Amino acid sequence: MQQLASLTGSIKHYDWGGTSYIPSLLQIENPNLEPFAEYWLGVHPQADCKLTLTDETQVLLRDYIEKDPSGALGAAVLKRFGNLPYLLKVLDVKDMLSIQVHPSKKEAAIDFEKENQAGVPLSAPDRNYKDANHKPELMVAMSEFYLLHGFKPEEALLAILDQVKELKKFKAIFKKKGYAGLYKSAMEMPQEEVNTLLQPLLARIIPLYQNNQLEKSDENFWAARAALTFGRPGVIDRGIFFGVFFQSSSFNNGEAIFQDAGVPHAYLEGQNVEIMASSDNVLRGGLTTKHIDTVELLKHTRCEATHPKILKPAKGKLVQSYKAPVKDFTLNSYQLKKGESITIDIATAEIFLLMQGKVTLQSKKIKVALVQPDITAAAFAGATVTVKAQEDSWLFKAAAR
Repeated sequence: MQQLASLTGSIKHYDWGGTSYIPSLLQIENPNLEPFAEYWLGVHPQADCKLTLTDETQVLLRDYIEKDPSGALGAAVLKRFGNLPYLLKVLDVKDMLSIQVHPSKKEAAIDFEKENQAGVPLSAPDRNYKDANHKPELMVAMSEFYLLHGFKPEEALLAILDQVKELKKFKAIFKKKGYAGLYKSAMEMPQEEVNTLLQPLLARIIPLYQNNQLEKSDENFWAARAALTFGRPGVIDRGIFFGVFFQSSSFNNGEAIFQDAGVPHAYLEGQNVEIMASSDNVLRGGLTTKHIDTVELLKHTRCEATHPKILKPAKGKLVQSYKAPVKDFTLNSYQLKKGESITIDIATAEIFLLMQGKVTLQSKKIKVALVQPDITAAAFAGATVTVKAQEDSWLFKAAAR
């Protein structure tokens, strides 16, 4: 088995993606301004990632691992997961993503099997569970990045329910029934009532948004953008409520956050590097035209105050480890000055992603240069890889723990 090879990922053209960031990374012309939302690296069925071997042959990463899973993954990861357990991505969020919740591993396995037994096709638009896995996520901002993450603490939530007159009715519900009652009330409210409550609020804030009078630190900025993005005739998206109920956070370049099962969240704007368990299980709760199953959503949502833990890079440190409380993945960041090098022992199948600069990777006689547009490589269990920066560079490495 060749222990080091260049790798090519899969591009996803979702409507919410930007038109220049990922094309610039991969040096792809985009004259028709097609959305480039995500760049996937892994063995997920929807990620047709290819290795280029030293004899110039190409092979799908999943097929290469399947030929010698123990040699590629190492005994420990093979025993625990059976395959590469993570999916690494680059995201460019131009328009808001839907409010989402992911099930726990145990719940995903149970509910995936229930839908299988019920005969719901995997491709059905009303299918909730696409696989039997959980989908914890960790993202590192590559720009100023905005997101929603969990419910506001009680004091902050009560203050804003007092402040926004259209939402005052939720204050009594929250005081009596807590976060779960608040969420259930908003999700089950008849659409006509949603429209009645939100229309006056939007009438006030949309003109301010359109005249550039709202800052991104103002929740009204995102509420107005959501209404303009997801509104349909006669339907105001109830996800606008959650722009008020949830924590709004902004991140600087290099800052990270982990999002576990049950934590409601939504990406609002910016670019990031994201790593997650290899799964496609998403339960949506708003800011979307896709299927919403309120019963399943409420079952899996953590209805509790959330205090976002922003992981900040250590200044001047060559290696920054973004560790998550799951075994599926870990993510390392290497900020190397020109001429600096580091030697890495590879424990399992690990993916390198270059976001800035130029580096060489060397394992024995195999040498791979990473520089745009060739920015990704894979190394396999037992390899020792020396990374040397040819320019000031920013490199990520994904692995299972």
